[in-house]
Formats: sequence, structure tokens, C-alpha cells
Amino acid sequence: MSKIFITGSADGLGLMEARMLVSQGHQVVLHGRNRARADEALSKVPGAMTAVVADLASIAETKSLADQVNELGPFDAVIHNAGIYHVPNGARTVDHLPLIFVVNSLASYILTCLIKRPKRLVYTSSGLHRSGDASLNDLTDASNAYADSKLQNVILAFAVSRKWPDVLSNAVDPGWAATKMGGRGAPVSVEEGARTQVWLAASQDKEVLVSGRYFHHLQTGNCHPAATDPAVQEKYLSECGRLSGIAFPE
Repeated sequence: MSKIFITGSADGLGLMEARMLVSQGHQVVLHGRNRARADEALSKVPGAMTAVVADLASIAETKSLADQVNELGPFDAVIHNAGIYHVPNGARTVDHLPLIFVVNSLASYILTCLIKRPKRLVYTSSGLHRSGDASLNDLTDASNAYADSKLQNVILAFAVSRKWPDVLSNAVDPGWAATKMGGRGAPVSVEEGARTQVWLAASQDKEVLVSGRYFHHLQTGNCHPAATDPAVQEKYLSECGRLSGIAFPE
């Protein structure tokens, strides 16, 4: 039995991942952006341990979330699932940073840095990451924010894999899933979209005991080549450290 924390688990893929893991006998901690969402998550996942609360659009709240998780830990795996897609043009956070970048990318960086290292890390990306800007010249430019953030998720997963050899760190493209974000007409069911993350977080299959890989529907696949470049990884970690005030722990 593993202890697993899932960000953004009040609905969509995160909720399905939690249900699947609990059904397998694992201990699961949920997350909602406010108390109402956290309570909603708990009501939808009977058997979950508890639910923690933080708005990932706030750097301060994300830091607090790491503290909450560490009080409940240590964890065997963390699934970085939380993400947003449709936001008002030019939407900024309380820290005056682009909303999508902060929720989808910077929050995962902060939590990775501050949560006591689990044995496994799973970062949710997207096939759209291939159109992201690999130059990383301005992380505060929101012109192609979603694709950029999904590329940044892969970069972070691979950077962690390289720098922390004792942690299995991988990225996942769940496909265009029929969640609230993806829409009812999406071709991938929520169950299928969640299956790979669950597998990577808890299975003992030899195929998942790897690190620095990009998965799609239980298979390794190709990702943007920049994500494997140590120079790109270091640039990304440095910029996230500057923007968050948190240096990546070596």
C-alpha cells in the first residue's frame, strides 16, 4: 500500500485517479483550491485519508500547501495534476504573474521543492506541449500560456529525474479526455486519461520503475527534444527559483 497526494483532485482526472487508487487499497490525500472544493472531493472519494486546501494561484498558499502535505507525510508518490485552461485574457495572480503559468507550472515547481521527496513524482502534461516555447526567454509572457506550461511540466519532470536519481520522475500526456476542461466530446474517457498516472504512482510493474520518461496511455513516447536538454532544464529551474523565491534543492 502506498501513500499518494494528488493536486487538483476535486474533479476531472485528479478525482478519477483518487478513486482508482483508493479502490486499489492505497492511502490518498486530496486537494481543493478552497475548503468547499476540498470537502466536495472528500464526499466524492469515500476512503480517502483527508483533503488539504490551497489556491495554487497564490505563491504563499502553495507554500502553505507544502507544509500541510509534509505534516501528513512522508508520501510514496505525488501526482501533479492541477491545471487550468480557459482564463480571461491577461489574467494575473495576486503575485502579478500569468495565471496559467502559476497554476500549471510554478505551483508544481514550488511543491516539488518544498514537499519532502517522495519515491515517485508524476507530472501531468499534454500533447500540446510540443508547440510550447522552449526558449524560456519570458515565463511571464502569456501569449501561448497553456502549451508553454505543459512543456514546462515535462522540463521539470526531466530535470528532477536528472538531479534526484533516487526519485522516479515522469511526465504523462493523458490525451484529450472528457473532463470539464476537455469537454464531453473529447475522445478519451476520464478513466483512460487517469490510468497511466495511477500506474506510474503505485504499480510495481518493471515498466514504471523508470525515470525521465514521457508516457501516453501506458506507453513511453516522444516529447519536445528541448525537455531533455540539461541547459534548458537549468534555465527553467533558475527562472522558477527567481520568480518564486525558492531555489531548487540539489
